[in-house]
Amino acid sequence: MENALVTEIANAAARLVVEEGLEWGPAKRRAIKQLGLPSRTALPDNDLVEDAVREYIGLFCADTQPLELRALRELALVWMQRMQAFRPYLGGAVWHGTATRLSDIHIALFCDDPKSAEIALIDHRIRYEPGNVTGLHGEVIDVLSMISHCRALNEDIGVHLLIYDLDDLRGALRPDARGRVPRGDMAAVRRLLQQAPSSEPMR
Repeated sequence: MENALVTEIANAAARLVVEEGLEWGPAKRRAIKQLGLPSRTALPDNDLVEDAVREYIGLFCADTQPLELRALRELALVWMQRMQAFRPYLGGAVWHGTATRLSDIHIALFCDDPKSAEIALIDHRIRYEPGNVTGLHGEVIDVLSMISHCRALNEDIGVHLLIYDLDDLRGALRPDARGRVPRGDMAAVRRLLQQAPSSEPMR
């Protein structure tokens, strides 16, 4: 597959990620369709798509995205504090810094009892939808999804709590292909917020 075509697919996917809030997998598949390519066309890897997303944000969203990202991290921290008994770690675009107001929040919980987090939501009368997603090692894991209103953005944001066994925690913090920690705890999120611009002007 020619590098130019790979880059074209990545750029098309990046636009869908930023403008429509798609996850990277669906964005890559939609990009293939939009470009009129065969369904079996090889997809660009996530690193290439991430680079394209960052470039797109820098070109078209540089004046708005930093404040949107901060607002999402603030909301993520609220949920991490609510679920702090289950060792919450923020991942995905909100952690890596590529999120916009259309992005969802993904928080991994590491539980002694996989049902304990769900019971906590029930006890606090928080409405959620149970589901399944692919986990760290390709296994199927439970996910608890809900909608949370972000006042700073005046948007309803999807929040997804991914349920892992406590034993999965060590593997979850191994550096990725670029040497970055793939997710962060509450202290790490607070450090990111200290470095970022305030979201207060957004109303």
